[in-house]
Amino acid sequence: MLRVGRTRPRIRPYRGFMSADVQATFCATLVDEWARLGVQHAVVAPGSRSTPMALALAAHRSVHVSVFHDERSAAFAALGIGVASGRPSVLLCTSGTAAAHFLAPVLEADQSGVPMLVLTADRPPELQHVGAPQTIDQTELYGNAVRWFHDPGVPSAEGMGAWRTLAREAHSATLAAGNPGPVHLNLPFREPLVGQARELPPLLDEQFDDQLDDHVDRGQVDVAAALRLLDVTRGIIVVGRGASAAEVASLAATLEWPVLADPRSGCRHLPQAISAFDSLLRDKAFAAAHRPQAVLQLGEPPASKVLGEWLQIADSPHVQVHAQPRVIDPLGIVDLRLVASPAAVCGQLEVLPGAAGTAWLQEWVSAERRAQRAIADVLAREAVLSEPAVARVLTSDGMPSGAQLVVSSSMPIRDVEWFGAGAVGVTVHSNRGVNGIDGVIATGIGVALATGAPTVVLLGDVAFCHDASSLTALAGRDLQLAIVVVDNDGGGIFSFLPQATTLSPARFEQLFGTPHGTDVLALAAAHGLRTCTAIGAAELLAAVAQPGLAVIRVVSDRSANVAMHDRLHVAVASTL
Repeated sequence: MLRVGRTRPRIRPYRGFMSADVQATFCATLVDEWARLGVQHAVVAPGSRSTPMALALAAHRSVHVSVFHDERSAAFAALGIGVASGRPSVLLCTSGTAAAHFLAPVLEADQSGVPMLVLTADRPPELQHVGAPQTIDQTELYGNAVRWFHDPGVPSAEGMGAWRTLAREAHSATLAAGNPGPVHLNLPFREPLVGQARELPPLLDEQFDDQLDDHVDRGQVDVAAALRLLDVTRGIIVVGRGASAAEVASLAATLEWPVLADPRSGCRHLPQAISAFDSLLRDKAFAAAHRPQAVLQLGEPPASKVLGEWLQIADSPHVQVHAQPRVIDPLGIVDLRLVASPAAVCGQLEVLPGAAGTAWLQEWVSAERRAQRAIADVLAREAVLSEPAVARVLTSDGMPSGAQLVVSSSMPIRDVEWFGAGAVGVTVHSNRGVNGIDGVIATGIGVALATGAPTVVLLGDVAFCHDASSLTALAGRDLQLAIVVVDNDGGGIFSFLPQATTLSPARFEQLFGTPHGTDVLALAAAHGLRTCTAIGAAELLAAVAQPGLAVIRVVSDRSANVAMHDRLHVAVASTL
């Protein structure tokens, strides 16, 4: 009988305690260095292979550890921490498919420029490609979605001199100037996994940061070319996430140009702010009479399709200023792209003549005031909350001071953009990098963890069900978090699309309406959360203001919601 020999020598398992102590010391060193650099939060999904790093994170007194049972929820919570704080959190999981569940949040972090230190534990080399359980190829698992990937191998005492350097390089890469994003460290560990951290390597020289590559191509900032393109009278400023309210305010006051403000920009309180631009531009006469001679776009673009189509038709010189080097121009309308901080560029543009001495800005501001009155009047006549009314209430001055509002993609962010009140004390967040509806609850948890502020999540029932795993153990978290679910039993945004009128009702419901029949309050109650249904604006504000955790349902009807949007747009047009 032919006996097939082994393809490689047998590797004896190391049974001493030295290797476990080295691994523990390696992990403690990375955590210590990250804490010194300002990392305050770690998000951990339970697992065995990640034990050395999990213990190091839990042992550090300056790092707050949050445990999530589901890896996807953990990663979206880490995303929320980065969105709200601008600082990376440490995200940790075990090996195998656990690491694969990080992909969607990592993609969002990449597209939105959110820092994140992603740590995936792994099997050591001798357990790769031999059918070991919970083992996949984790090398560059997230492709080019990360700013840097590195696998340092199984920790060894001989390499301890490079441990703090590794931590610094990872931190530097995730916060790379102008291009923050996720960094992936794949960390293989051998058993035994529980060891004792020994004396940590000495601290690095204070000048070490000056020697680090900042991992980003800064590009060329041609402000002179921008000045030439923007040397017009009738210009507009479109601002989104990534802009700075103070600098935008100064520039807008100097140029006397209207500011079409996305709710995430933090600029809707400015005297020049135009919040109802979507409804205004649906009026053909107004849109035609107010075509700009030039457009300055600061930060990410708003969600409004109407705005995008109007800018395409206007065919005006279009200057985009965004700190990230990636191209954000799906409409093909940008003539000049400046890879720079909008705050840094605004001051240099104040030499432009703008619209001083003309009625350009006043025309826009007058239309904005009339539009806001029309929207308020229509919503005030409704005894029961509509979806636009929910968006307006949650962005009003009635919200808790310093409130953080996390808004789902799909209809909620559009309603907040089109009909939101824009209160100064409400900060709006939304995952608009990839525009997915996944992980919205977890992102809100991360925002609440990072800020400690009253946080409200606004999402639809499909997004709520999609992220139901984030409700696990939520009742045990010490947070001020209200989850407002607009419940129309299905995908409400599809009722606004051509599919709703071109398909048979049965086929539309099967593929797009997708009713699910889930009792969202019963689901929340099963997790020990306080629940209620809000009928009117006062009830909603009262429910949001209560301390602790809650899931608040607002009932809606998809067909009635389309009709309400139509009434609001008609009401705005009638005032013009």
